[in-house]
Amino acid sequence: MGASILICDDEKNIRRTLGMVLEGLGHRVHEAASAEEALALLDREEIELAILDVRLPQMSGIDALQRIRAKPELTGLPVIMISGHASLAEAVHSVQLGATDFLEKPLDRDRVLVSVNNALKSERLQREVNRLRAEVSDRYQMIGRSAVMTTLFQQIEKVAPTKGRVLITGESGTGKELIARAIHRLSDRENAPFVMLNCAAIPAELIESELFGHERGAFTGAHNRKKGMFELADGGTLFLDEIGDLRLDLQAKLLRAIQENEIERVGGRHPIQVDFRLVVATNADLSEAVRMGRFREDLFYRINVIPVRLPALRDRMEDLAQLLDVFIRRYALRFRKLVRGIEPSAFGVLERYAWPGNIRELQNLAERMVAVCDKTEITEADLPLEVQLAALEALAADQGESVLDQAVAAFERSYLLKALEKGEWNIAATARQLRLPLSTLKHRMGRLRLTDVTRRLRDG
Repeated sequence: MGASILICDDEKNIRRTLGMVLEGLGHRVHEAASAEEALALLDREEIELAILDVRLPQMSGIDALQRIRAKPELTGLPVIMISGHASLAEAVHSVQLGATDFLEKPLDRDRVLVSVNNALKSERLQREVNRLRAEVSDRYQMIGRSAVMTTLFQQIEKVAPTKGRVLITGESGTGKELIARAIHRLSDRENAPFVMLNCAAIPAELIESELFGHERGAFTGAHNRKKGMFELADGGTLFLDEIGDLRLDLQAKLLRAIQENEIERVGGRHPIQVDFRLVVATNADLSEAVRMGRFREDLFYRINVIPVRLPALRDRMEDLAQLLDVFIRRYALRFRKLVRGIEPSAFGVLERYAWPGNIRELQNLAERMVAVCDKTEITEADLPLEVQLAALEALAADQGESVLDQAVAAFERSYLLKALEKGEWNIAATARQLRLPLSTLKHRMGRLRLTDVTRRLRDG
């Protein structure tokens, strides 16, 4: 795929010649005749490479490069500087400021292509490295400043250095794996393996082999000896997610492993000593499962040494803004979008939403919103209609209003927002597109509080 490239030079012929060469290779070219025009274009377009002339009419290319490097979202943008009259000092200064390359005029076609290809390759490799680093950092990092999360962090810091078994409870999507990993990182087993198994995700006929391993020939298809999760976690931490889904017969084997610190592989005849710290998690009520006979009482008491309760998102809404900011930045980086935040009115809708899927649902929604957003801020028009309706239903219940009226208003507001955005907020043009009298559209915009949005856009 071609890249989006900005060419900034006050000489039209140079812009046109470079543009023709780059477009011939499949790249998308944007032109600017001044540094000011280039900076404005960088604010509204997704540019992967900038080619800047050093000598420009007002602001110089070097000053523009300094401004580019001062913007966090543009620090990784490769910039090739070009000049026909630059001194050695200017070339060195450009490189010190972060220029990817420096080319002298008259430009050699082959030299330009090599420089462009190297810059794009380097930019894409660096973006992939940054993405992977962000994923590793964010995936295992718990976020939140609310009182309930502060208390949870303090609890983790206290229990992590101990050898006690931990039972993490909480609804699906709350981040129980993050808690388990945090406990492992803060323990004296940090440099040993962290091994995880989701008991609900493995077929019943395979889970015993996954946990305890098997000997060659133990069953049909067992062609080689295999180590199980207990052996892989030797010296480290074994995290069993959704422990409530474990079969009763395997619960008995797990109990023995906990009590004796030894296991036997499927088809094995000799016990194997293992040293592991057990952390388990569930979204089920294990006390009720014990009462119903679905979970062994003796195992329950063995694993419930240190209980840790993870709150639902609706119980820590003070953290919503911080969580959303982290997710928006993550997906803006991944999708190469200029999305930097969310409008207050759209955030208000999310505050009224109940979040049945918790953090996982919020993360998925952020990914969806960033993917469809073509502006610097997410608006109500970018929110899924089902989220808007659910939020309005909750508001209507609180205020004793008609849910149907609220739902109709939400759909109408969302539809008009999208129409206005498509018409670049030209109300007269939007009215023609919708085949509505201008007065009718203005009346509906006033009733749905869209005139305030229009005024903010005009004044901003």
